[in-house]
Amino acid sequence: MSELQEEQGARIGWPDVLVIVAYFIFVLVVGLWSSRRSKNNSISGYFLASREMHWIPVGASLFASNIGSGHFIGLAGSGAASGIGVAGFEQSSIYTLIMLGWLFLPVYLSSGVYTMPEYLRLRFGGQRIRVYLSFLALILYIFTKISADLYAGALFIQLALNKNSSEWLYFSILILLAIAAVFCIAGGLSAVVWTDFVQTILMVVGAFILMVLSFREVGGFSKLVEDYPYARASMRATDSQNKTCGEPSPYYLSLLHPIQPGLSDYPWTGMIIGLRINSMWYWCTDQVIVQRALASKNMTNAKAACILTSYLKFLPLWLLVFPGMAARILYPERVACADPEECIKICGSPGGCSNIAYPELVLNLLPTGLSGLMLAVMMAALMTSLTSIFNSASTIFTIDIWLLFRRKFTCGRLPSKPSDTELLFVGRLFVLFLVVISVIWIPVIQNSGNSQLFHYIQAISSFLAPPICAVYVLAIFWPRTNEPGAFWGLMTGLVIGMIRFIIQFSYLVPTCGDDRPDPRPYLVKLMVGNVHYLHFGCILWLLTGLVTVAVSLMTKPIPSECLYRLTFWSRRDARVRQTLEDEQEDAEGSAATDNPSEKRPPQQMEVEEAGEESQLCQRILKYFKSAAPTADEAPKVELTKEQEAEAAAAFLEEPPFWKNFVNVNAVISLTIASFVWAFFG
Repeated sequence: MSELQEEQGARIGWPDVLVIVAYFIFVLVVGLWSSRRSKNNSISGYFLASREMHWIPVGASLFASNIGSGHFIGLAGSGAASGIGVAGFEQSSIYTLIMLGWLFLPVYLSSGVYTMPEYLRLRFGGQRIRVYLSFLALILYIFTKISADLYAGALFIQLALNKNSSEWLYFSILILLAIAAVFCIAGGLSAVVWTDFVQTILMVVGAFILMVLSFREVGGFSKLVEDYPYARASMRATDSQNKTCGEPSPYYLSLLHPIQPGLSDYPWTGMIIGLRINSMWYWCTDQVIVQRALASKNMTNAKAACILTSYLKFLPLWLLVFPGMAARILYPERVACADPEECIKICGSPGGCSNIAYPELVLNLLPTGLSGLMLAVMMAALMTSLTSIFNSASTIFTIDIWLLFRRKFTCGRLPSKPSDTELLFVGRLFVLFLVVISVIWIPVIQNSGNSQLFHYIQAISSFLAPPICAVYVLAIFWPRTNEPGAFWGLMTGLVIGMIRFIIQFSYLVPTCGDDRPDPRPYLVKLMVGNVHYLHFGCILWLLTGLVTVAVSLMTKPIPSECLYRLTFWSRRDARVRQTLEDEQEDAEGSAATDNPSEKRPPQQMEVEEAGEESQLCQRILKYFKSAAPTADEAPKVELTKEQEAEAAAAFLEEPPFWKNFVNVNAVISLTIASFVWAFFG
């Protein structure tokens, strides 16, 4: 490596270190303060209070939950590698957000659910679909969110310390996990709302400053467009067909690329159809996203939150993708690395170093202190993301999987009723399992294909998410869908998706410049090489839908009286919904396990909550509930089933003025999105 390249290795100075330390102290203080400030420790109170949120925090939370350190690394890295095509993922989500607010949320809100598994239990009855989705959620957490977030955060630390070996990659990951543990112990989880709000503001402001500096450094937008096709590393390897590696994409300024395999990572058919499927799964059925939308206090606020998020989704193209392209121009020897040996020296990945594009800008263009603050915000956002994912994953495993397992298969060898100590032990042990599996999987991310993190995340989603999307769409819009149809559709999609998943990562394609022969059998080359992951998602979605429809038509339909307010067509039906027999049996079997602490006498709960572990868990949960009712508030009134049904249907009513207002803004948002697609198409 040349001396110039060595000097380009970014380092943080002592002012940056002070800013990072001060920022983390601030976050921990906010966490402790907010934990002490919280008064109510009722888990059910947390869910009920969620229906009182205004559209601004809901919309900001939707955006913050989506844009994290993985997006900063992935979007900028893909922009550096192949231009603005990756921005199509962000632009596509604008259409899906409007679908969430106008098509999916009315059903979720009128049905009265707070979680996605709860909706499917009401819609179909039984437990097996819920258990399947729990397992699939854990798989997606491991292979996309946790692994990708750890890898993205480790890249920042590696570059900040100018240590690019694989040993330092894992050392950086251990640092991140240690800080995440400190967050949990010090009450960071209880301050998620406050810290997310602060971090979102700092991220947008910092990214805007960095965008301005990067445009100025390359000579403006027109100069960026002119110079990008010529931003190449001086050392470039050649592939087996004597094609030079590291060539910029000729379609770098287009969102829609040709379909022919090998010409582009963004075929226009996949971006228009396949991406819509992934986007619908993520924005309309994923628990992490939908839960925030369900927090809205009425239908108008829910729609307004979706519109606010859709407006914010115009920013990543300018704040992340274009700066990533600028990084390739400014640091071609590092960001545009095209020789496996040199790439390993620079970033530890033989497939390329485009993922370091944004960290290079942060650590080289931002002034001392501000770069430290941006690095601290990235790491803090990663920490809150990791702790939230760990908490959600352990809850899913403990409540939805472990309790069912111990009831069905322990044959009386364990006490009939699980203690809090047992549940805490199982949940924490599973977190350790998640961490180990995620760390083991990181080398696969590092060496996968062209080492573009965003492509890796989208590929995994295309292998596993389309069946979920198909079943939710049919459940909401086709009343004839029943439990056997949904289950066997999901199972068919799982088998086909896992086959592609295993093949994709069992036979890694040699990187450009690697002299080794392609180890993939001919059939695998034909299947993986010629079928883009977005096209595969289309096929998988269609097959799942066909199986679901066929099995549903061959089996007994669900009575219409059991579907009131559970489909789009019956969302305003005020009649009392009858309970499915399977659903009733499931509710009775799991009543004592959904929230064990609420089933015990108050005296026992007070004693247990005095313990350190229970106190921490209660602080984590109770923060998200609003303040306790004041004396001025009216006491709760018990409603009859008829009154509850009428109230659920009436929840969708909107004042005419605000209904028209959000509708007009939805049209404006969609019009701007369509203009962006047409302009850059």
